[in-house]
Amino acid sequence: MPPFIQYIQNEQHFTKVLQQALLVRSELWIGTADIKDLFIKDGSNSIPFLGLLSKLVARKVIVRLLHAKEPGPLFRKDFDKYPNLATGLERAICPRVHFKIFIFDMETAYVGSANLTGAGIGMKSPSRRNFEAGILTNDPEIVESAINQFDTVWRGEHCKKCDRKEYCGDRLDG
Repeated sequence: MPPFIQYIQNEQHFTKVLQQALLVRSELWIGTADIKDLFIKDGSNSIPFLGLLSKLVARKVIVRLLHAKEPGPLFRKDFDKYPNLATGLERAICPRVHFKIFIFDMETAYVGSANLTGAGIGMKSPSRRNFEAGILTNDPEIVESAINQFDTVWRGEHCKKCDRKEYCGDRLDG
């Protein structure tokens, strides 16, 4: 496939970016500051994004979720509906994460402003959603840069010198 770089805005986040998650074969990495339950289009149906993650985990897809804070009680209640996520989803918290990065099969990346929320990247009516922007690409240089930034945080390379440890529930360097 030839390299592409596509500018993504507003509702294209769920029609183009989240649709990539349906096609993942081996790995899905998600970095976001905020996380709430959201829905995704799957054919003619709308399904919870957590349901999609559960299906991916059941298929032995590596799913990594890196976010800045514990989600609220509604998300946690919905999370409990998918027991395989408790053991199959790789999840870590770093209060310094503010980037929004999706890595699809280490081949395609989204880098932009949209959090993993309904108003950010999920399905909301145009009058209720955030104004978001980002880039969806398979350009090898951009994808590699996004992978490296995510992985550096995931491995805890910044933990030793971090001045925000008192807000950190998960030490990534341990």
